[in-house]
Amino acid sequence: MPVCKTQALPINTPPVAQGCCWRAYGCAQWPLSLRCILLQPDCLIVIPNLQAALDLLCAAESDPRPADAVTSGWFRARRHFSDSDRGAILDLLYTLLRHRARLGWWLARLGKTDTPRNRLLAWLALGQGKTPDQIKRLFDGAKRAPAAITGPEYALLVELRGGTLTHADMPEEVRLECPPWAVAPLQRRFGPDFGVEMAATLVPPPLDLRVNPVKSTRDSVLRGLKAMGLRAEATKLAPHGIRLRERLSLVRLAGLKTGEIEIQDEGSQLVAHLLDTKPGDRVVDFCAGAGGKTLAIAAQMQNKGHVIACDINQARLKRCAERVRRAGLHNVETRVLSSETDQWVKRHKGGFDRVLVDAPCSGTGTWRRNPDARWRAPELGLPALVALQARILASAARLVKPGGRLVYATCSVLCEENEEQVAAFLAAHPSFHSVPLREAALHLPIEPKGDHLALTPARHETDGFFAVVLQRAALVVA
Repeated sequence: MPVCKTQALPINTPPVAQGCCWRAYGCAQWPLSLRCILLQPDCLIVIPNLQAALDLLCAAESDPRPADAVTSGWFRARRHFSDSDRGAILDLLYTLLRHRARLGWWLARLGKTDTPRNRLLAWLALGQGKTPDQIKRLFDGAKRAPAAITGPEYALLVELRGGTLTHADMPEEVRLECPPWAVAPLQRRFGPDFGVEMAATLVPPPLDLRVNPVKSTRDSVLRGLKAMGLRAEATKLAPHGIRLRERLSLVRLAGLKTGEIEIQDEGSQLVAHLLDTKPGDRVVDFCAGAGGKTLAIAAQMQNKGHVIACDINQARLKRCAERVRRAGLHNVETRVLSSETDQWVKRHKGGFDRVLVDAPCSGTGTWRRNPDARWRAPELGLPALVALQARILASAARLVKPGGRLVYATCSVLCEENEEQVAAFLAAHPSFHSVPLREAALHLPIEPKGDHLALTPARHETDGFFAVVLQRAALVVA
C-alpha cells in the first residue's frame, strides 16, 4: 500500500467523512477523511467564551464520569448560555479531547506540563494556526477571557509557531490517539488496517435517530426534518434510522419529547433487529441500562408480547421506564437485579423466546462519539472485564427456552470481548450453536462475514459493534 512519506499514513485510505475544508500541506493525495482528522483546518472554531470552554475541560478531566454526563450537569448549572454559545463550547471541548495525545506529545517534547490550559494554547497554535500575538489577545484576563498569558506561556507559543498537529517523530499510536493499554489488542484485531480504523474513530459522528414505528413512520419524520431545512437522510442499514449530517440544538427536534424519535446510533439499531422478535414474544434485555435497545425491541413487537428490561442500576432503569412511557409502549417491564446471578434468573429459567445480552465492555467501538472514553482504561482491567462478561452471558443463557435465541453484543471491537468470548461460551454450552448471519438477519442489507455482525466506523460509518445470534437446541419429542 503506498503511503505519504511526510506522515506515513495510507494514501488510499477509504473516506469516512465529508464536508470540511482543510489544508493538505503537500499531502493532496490523501482522502478527505484523513486530511480532516490529521491536518489543520481552514474552518476555525469561534469561541465567544474561551474561559468557559477551559473551565468545562478542567471539569471533565477532574471528574471520573463520562464527559457527556459532566457537560450535561455543567450546563444545567449555567443556563445563561445561548444555544449557539453552548454548541461552540462543546465543539472546542470535544476537539481538545480528540487531540489529547498529539497535543500532550508536543508539550512533553518542549518540556511543558500537560495541563488543560497548556493544551488549549497548543491547540490554538497548532490546530488553528494562530500566532503568539493573536493568542495573547484572546488571553487578556478580560470578562469571559482566560487570564493573561505569562512569559513562559508566550515562549511556548513561539516554539509552537508554524507547527502542525502531527510530526515526523510522533509515534503512530500517538498520531492516531490510541491509548497504551489498547494498542496491542487493537493491532491484533485490525492488523494492517489498524491505522485506517483508528483514524476513523477521530471523525466526529453524525447524529443518528431511530423512528418509533408505534408513533410515526420514517418517511413522515424525514419530510418534517427536511421542511425544517435540515440535511436528513434515511440510514443505509437500519430500517427505522435517519441520519443528520449537521450539528443542531436538540431542542429543535420536537419528536424527542413526543416519543416519535430517539437518538440511537445506526449500529445499535441493527443489534436490536438481530433479535428478530415477533409480536407476542417473551423477551429479556438483560443489561438494558437506560433502555435504548429495549425501546427498539418493544416497538418491533408492535407493542405486543412482553419485554423485561433488567439491570443492576436502578437509576438507569428509572430512565428506561420514563422513555418507555414517552414512546407509548405498554409491553415493557423493568426489573432491578442484585447481580448477574440474581435469584430471579433461576426462577425464570427457560422462559423466554429471545434474550439480549448487551454486555458491559471496554467501549472501544464508541470512541468517535465519546473521545474521553479512550483515556479511561477498563476499571477492572481487560481480563477481569472479559471474565465478568462470561459470567453474565452464562447466567442470561439460562433464560432462553429450547429453540429460543440469545444475542450477545458489545460496543467493543476487541477480539477478547467478542469472537473469543463467544467461542469460550459455545465450548462450555454445547446446547447452543451460532446462527449464520445470513440466516439470522435476512432483512439486513449488509454482506455477511461468518456468523457474527462486526461493524466499524471506517467500514460502515457506524459506531463499532459486535453481535452474534446463538440458538438453543429444541427439545426432541420422542
